[in-house]
Amino acid sequence: MKVRLGDVATYINGYAFKPSDWSDSGVPIIRIQDLTGNSYQANRYSGEYAKKYEVLPGDVLISWSASFGVYIWTAEKAVLNQHIFKVVFDKCKVDKSFFVHQVQNILERAESSSHGATMKHLTKPVFDALPFYLPPLDEQRRIAAVLDKVSGLIAKRRAQLDKLDDLVKARFVEMFGDPVTNPHRYPVYQLSDYIEFLTSGSRGWTQYFSDEGEYFITIKNVKNCRITLDDVQHIVPPDNAEAVRTKVQEGDLLISITADLGRTGVVTKEIANHGAYINQHLACIRLNQKAVLSLYVACFMESDAGKEQFQAKNQNAVKAGLNFNSINTLRLMVPPIEHQSAFITFVKQIDKLKLTIQQSLDKLEILKKALMQEYFYIGDDENDG
Repeated sequence: MKVRLGDVATYINGYAFKPSDWSDSGVPIIRIQDLTGNSYQANRYSGEYAKKYEVLPGDVLISWSASFGVYIWTAEKAVLNQHIFKVVFDKCKVDKSFFVHQVQNILERAESSSHGATMKHLTKPVFDALPFYLPPLDEQRRIAAVLDKVSGLIAKRRAQLDKLDDLVKARFVEMFGDPVTNPHRYPVYQLSDYIEFLTSGSRGWTQYFSDEGEYFITIKNVKNCRITLDDVQHIVPPDNAEAVRTKVQEGDLLISITADLGRTGVVTKEIANHGAYINQHLACIRLNQKAVLSLYVACFMESDAGKEQFQAKNQNAVKAGLNFNSINTLRLMVPPIEHQSAFITFVKQIDKLKLTIQQSLDKLEILKKALMQEYFYIGDDENDG
């Protein structure tokens, strides 16, 4: 039976908290970045609030602006920020897991249809009108059980990748010591001593977006010293000086300079050969590779010593941001180049393991998409109701 999402449940939008509402104590404020895992620190609220904005473990949340996603909240009691719906199942019998899987599928289709939009969002009337497949409860549970198994395997593969990232961080400390205390007394220099080229990316390039072509790398693609291409935007770049300036080269270090500061990635040979550019929220740093290796610098900046510097440089700012002076004056612990090379060799070995796991993960995600297409396809010729 085909119904509308608005017929399935009630969707309560969060409260528009202002920076002046934030506190060091109280309940967490759930923002989109808290759901996507892109937040280093939670904001809290200690005042009074309407009960409808309260979120408890097990509640289903849907982000509908900028980033589309559906999540089951598993942390402590919290309050909901704007641009996120809390789902109240008060209209019909629906299995929670079945609902989450199908809404994930609906949002992925909605996101692909808004490909290239400057700001993606779903208004409440549009969201309520989206079609939803609602079979009998037993059928819902059968479908959910299959998708839960596949999702569980996907989660295991992602956890394996996370553990390998943790292993790299542990190896960094083992080889070089805690970079905060620098027990080996390695010399410390300003990053500017090694920078040969520094620029930030392009803004206003939506007119060049395409379904294929070269890569347009944004903050979401840069994390844990890597550049991921899972959902990278493609572009057909203009033929001008700005494109020349913002085109990355192999070995370039990318650092996020707005929002979540200090996320890093290093441009690989494959990415450089394909062709890639960066947007205005990233800085591109070309280093003297004879003195410091980009991947070593990226790992240092992702360490506690790096994060402390980013936080200190931004502590008085209302909106997170780094300028070129902030980047140039970052302090860098510099071990001998041969020690850096030994660390990079270890990282490359880990990368080989990660590649095998990633290939398995990719196959599982393809399988899940195929199953959701089979289970949740709603043809135009089906009757409503």
